[in-house]
Amino acid sequence: MPSKPACQAEACDLQSCLNKHAYQPEKCDTVLRQLYECCDKFHTETSGSGESSACPQHSVVQRWLRNHPKGGA
Repeated sequence: MPSKPACQAEACDLQSCLNKHAYQPEKCDTVLRQLYECCDKFHTETSGSGESSACPQHSVVQRWLRNHPKGGA
């Protein structure tokens, strides 16, 4: 049985949050951050060579995290 893609649970949590809040992404910022932090860890652990259907490319993840610092800037 194949294993689930990395960060799949976080991606599902984001989808659930978006469904619950009528696709208002600003209401799901915390869940989105959790997904991107998971993806950043995944990409770092695989030295950027891993692929997951739940994660964008590492450069996209890094840019998002840089543009959305914790605590909001």
